[in-house]
Amino acid sequence: GSLVAAVLAHSGRLDKEDLGTRIGRLSRRGEVCNMINKKYSEFLPSMQSAEELVAQVEGLSSSIDLLKAGIENEVQRDLNIAVAEFTELKQQLERDSLVLSVLKKLQEFDVAIKEYNTALLEKKYVVAAQQLEKARSSLRALESRKGFELKILRALSTELTVQTQNMLYHLGEEWQKLAVWKLPPSKESSSLESVLHSELHLHTVPPKEEEVAGPPVAAVLQAFAVLGQLQAKLKIFGQLLLKYILKPLVSYPSLQPLTEEQSEVLILRFQSTGAGSGHCSPVEVFEKMKLVFEVLHKYLLNVPLEQAVGQAEEGRLRLAELLGDMIWEELSDCLIQNCLVNSIPTKTSKLEQYIEVIKSTEEFEKALKDLKFLKGDTTDLLKYARNVNSHFANKKCQEVIVAARNLMTSEIHNTVKITPESCIALPKLPDPRAGDHLSTQRASEHLHAGVVTLEAEPKLSHYTFALPTCRISASVQQLMELAYQTLLEATASTDQCCVQLFYSVRNIFQLFYDVVPTYHRESLQKFPQLAAIHHNNCMYIAHHLLTLGHQFHYRLTNILCQGAATFVDMVPGFRRLGMECFLAQMRVQKGEILERLSSARNFSNMDDEENYSAANKAVRQVLHQLKRLGKVWQDVLPVNVYCKAMGTLLNTALSEIATRIAALEDISAEDADRLYSLCRTMVEEGPQVFTPLPEDDRNKKYQEEVPVYVHKWMTFKELMIILQANLQEIVDQWADGKGPLAAEFSAAEVKSLIRALFQNTERRAAALAKIK
Repeated sequence: GSLVAAVLAHSGRLDKEDLGTRIGRLSRRGEVCNMINKKYSEFLPSMQSAEELVAQVEGLSSSIDLLKAGIENEVQRDLNIAVAEFTELKQQLERDSLVLSVLKKLQEFDVAIKEYNTALLEKKYVVAAQQLEKARSSLRALESRKGFELKILRALSTELTVQTQNMLYHLGEEWQKLAVWKLPPSKESSSLESVLHSELHLHTVPPKEEEVAGPPVAAVLQAFAVLGQLQAKLKIFGQLLLKYILKPLVSYPSLQPLTEEQSEVLILRFQSTGAGSGHCSPVEVFEKMKLVFEVLHKYLLNVPLEQAVGQAEEGRLRLAELLGDMIWEELSDCLIQNCLVNSIPTKTSKLEQYIEVIKSTEEFEKALKDLKFLKGDTTDLLKYARNVNSHFANKKCQEVIVAARNLMTSEIHNTVKITPESCIALPKLPDPRAGDHLSTQRASEHLHAGVVTLEAEPKLSHYTFALPTCRISASVQQLMELAYQTLLEATASTDQCCVQLFYSVRNIFQLFYDVVPTYHRESLQKFPQLAAIHHNNCMYIAHHLLTLGHQFHYRLTNILCQGAATFVDMVPGFRRLGMECFLAQMRVQKGEILERLSSARNFSNMDDEENYSAANKAVRQVLHQLKRLGKVWQDVLPVNVYCKAMGTLLNTALSEIATRIAALEDISAEDADRLYSLCRTMVEEGPQVFTPLPEDDRNKKYQEEVPVYVHKWMTFKELMIILQANLQEIVDQWADGKGPLAAEFSAAEVKSLIRALFQNTERRAAALAKIK
C-alpha cells in the first residue's frame, strides 16, 4: 500500500484526500479474500461427504433394480396363482351356500307338507292352510333363483297344487256343513211366503281337539283367508245374506227375525207378525237388522283374519270388516231407496218427527261400527237421512208433478160449473208483517171461480175480476187447488224448499202447456165440446195466473220476493193455447159447412126437383150441424164466446149461400120462389141455433140479437127481398145508393141480380140505369 501510495504521490495525480480513499478500499478487498479462503476451507469437507452419499445412492438404486426384477419374475407369478386359487374357493363356497339354501328350502317345503298333512288329518284347517302357505313360499323362493333349475321343482309345484285343491275341497265340505242355507225353490224366492221358509243354520260348538279363536265356522273362514279364497266364498255368503235375510226385512214390514239355539246349531229365520202393508218404518228396520248383525257377529264375524304372533288384536282385519266392504254399498242403497225415501215426509208439519229417524240411523251406524262391520267414516245412509230438508223438497216437488200429470191425463169431459156468484174464498194468508215461519193451512176445498177479494178502499165490484159463467174440467179445478196448496206449503218451508216448491208450481203449468194439447190431441180435434172445455180450462188457468204470484208475494222467501214470484209471464201463452185449440175446431166446423153447401149444385136450376132437393138437403144439414153444435156448446162456453162462435158459423153459411145465388146468371120465377123458400128456412131456423143457456126463455134475448153476431144477416135478408121484388121495388130499395140495399150490395152485384131475374126489356134497362 505504501508502495502504491508512493507511486501515486509521485505521479502527482491524486491529492491527499483521494489517496486515503483508495487505501481504504484496498484494505476491504483484503478482508473479503480472507473470508473467501475461510469459507472454502469449510465447504470442502461437505462436498466430499456429498460425493460419498451420491455413490451410496447409486449403489441402492442398483439393488432396487435387482429386487424389482426379482419380484416381477418370481413373486408376481406366485401371487397370480394365489388369486386363482382364492377365486375358485369363493365360487365353490357360493355353490355350496346355494346348495345348502336350496336344501334348506326343500327341507322347509317337506316339513310344511308333512305338518299340513298332519293338521289336515286332525282337521286343524287354519294350521294346515298356514303350512300350505309356508310350502308355497319355499317353492317360490326356489323358483326365483336364476340359473339354478331343478327338475324336482315341477313335481313340487304339481304336488302343492294338488294339496291346495284338496284343502279347498275339505274346506268347502266343512263350510257346507257348518253354514247351511235352507232356501225355497228359486221360482218362489220373491214372495213373503217363500221368505218365511228361508233359514240360516250355523254350527256353534267346536270339536275338542281343535283350538281356534272363535266358532268352527270362523275357523273354516280363517283357513279360506290364509289360502286367499275368502273373498269369493264370503261374497257368495254376502249375496245370500242380502237376498234372503237383509233385503226382505226392508221389503216386508211384517217380518220379524228369530234366533233359535239347538244342540250345536244356531238357526236364524223369520216369522210374520201379521199382514203388513205399506212401507217399513226405518226405526223398525234398523232394530231388526241390528239383531241380525249381532247374531252374525257373535257366531261368525268376530274373528281376526291374521294369526301373527305378537300382533295386537286391534290391528287385525276381521271378517266383519271384510263382509261389510262387500255388501254395505248395496245394503245402503236398498235402505235408502226402499226405506228412507218412503219415510221422507210430504208435509212441513211432519219434518220435526223425522228427527227420530235421523237419531235411529245414527244409532244403527254406531252399532255397526262397534261390531266392526263399518269403518269410522260417515256413510251415504246417514248423509241421506241428515239431508232431509233437501229430500223433502225433492219428494214434495216430485209428488206435486206426478199428481199434476195424473190430473192432466184424466178425462176432460168431467166438468164443473164456474159462476161469478160462487163465493168461495181463496186460501187465507197471514199478514205479511207477521213472523216468517207459519203453520201450513189447508187450501179451500173448491177454488174460487176467479173472484179475488181486494181489501183496498174503495172496493171494486164483485164481478170486476170475475170469470164468465162456463164449465171447466174438474181435473183443472183440482190442478189449481194443488197449485194453491203447494204455494201455501212453500210459505212455511225453508228457503231452499220454498224456491223448489215455487218453481214446481211453475213447472205444473208449463207441463200442462206441453202435455195436455199433445196427450188429448185426437179428442180435441174430433170433439167440439172437448175443444170448448179446453178453451175454458186455459182461460181459467190464465185468469188465476194473473194474481197467483201476487197473493203469495210477501209470504215467500226473500229470494223470490225480489220479483221472481210471478206467473204473469205465462198468461199470454195459456190464452193463446186455448184460442188456438178452439179456432182450430171452428175451422173444422166451417169446413164441414162449406162441404155440405157444396152439394147444393150452386143453387142453380131450382125448377129441377133433383137440384132443389139437393139444395134443400144441404141447407137442412147445415142447420142440423149448427143446432147440434149449439147443444154441445150449451152451458159450456161463456155466453159471449158462444154467441160469437155460433154467429161466425151461421155467418159462414149465409155468406156462402148469398155468394152462390148472387153468382147465378139466370134465375127463373120458379127458381126465385124456391131460392126464397130456402133462404126463408135459414132466416127462420137460423136464430134457433142460439141456445147458450139450458133455459129456453132466457135464450130469446140472444136469438133476437142475431144481427149483432151474424154480419151477413142483413145482407141475406136484402137478398130475399130482391128474390121477391119487382124492378121498381128494387130501385126503391136502392134509393140512389142511399137505401138499405145499397148498404149491403154493390151496384155491380145488384145489376147482376137484376139481369138474372128479369128479361131484357126497356124497363129492365131503365132500372139498371138507376143503379149507380
